[in-house]
Amino acid sequence: MATTPVKICVVGPWGRMGSRVVKEARERDDVAVHSVLLRTVIEDDPRVRALPEGCLVSAEADDALRGVDVVIDFTAPAICGWLAPKCAEEGVAYVVASTGLSDAEHQVIDAAAESVAVLQAANLSVGVNALLEMAEWAAERLTGFDPEIFEVHHRYKRDAPSGTAYALGEAVQVGRPGLSEVPARAGEQPRGENELGYATLRGGDVPGEHTVFFFGEGERVELTHRSTTSNIFASGAIRAALWLAEQAPGRYTMRHVIS
Repeated sequence: MATTPVKICVVGPWGRMGSRVVKEARERDDVAVHSVLLRTVIEDDPRVRALPEGCLVSAEADDALRGVDVVIDFTAPAICGWLAPKCAEEGVAYVVASTGLSDAEHQVIDAAAESVAVLQAANLSVGVNALLEMAEWAAERLTGFDPEIFEVHHRYKRDAPSGTAYALGEAVQVGRPGLSEVPARAGEQPRGENELGYATLRGGDVPGEHTVFFFGEGERVELTHRSTTSNIFASGAIRAALWLAEQAPGRYTMRHVIS
């Protein structure tokens, strides 16, 4: 029996990830790009022709969200702070894939989640979210081992360390509370007790690579995830949207989806 596709609104469809979400959705039967939300609509923009037939193109949230089941947003945190209340007003579920959200923006998401289902994740990859669980488990069991997090991204990545690196750090802290974070190591200061260090590289077109190290005496454990294409994040976003469309109001993460 045929089912009605989940109707999504993609924020920033010309962006690095927004364009991939549109492309992924066009190849599926269970989801449809109902609308796209732009900062500015350019008349006769040739990119509009690449959108699915009948897709609404708008710079007005009220128009773009009308009749939509779920919004997918990979744009900047500032957009999230403006768009989350709009989703709550329209009764539209919201997938937030922005990183580097401020406390104020998290509070806006919390408020929206009282009315609609909201999923916020630093990384929508299924593999990365499995890695989060592994890091938490390992941190609890590998007592006496020094935890460090290493990550690599493409040259255009804005935040460093990445949101995913910090999410892995939070997982480690769940397994071993009380660690002191060191965003970067430099100089002659040796590693202190109960530290959690972050190391960052940027260059080329690397979609993302993350390793959680646990260094012991005479041995070490490495938990690594490498993405070879950014398409996995678009696939994860659509998987999240399909799941979120059926959920009650509340705040969710990708770990809810894969579990």
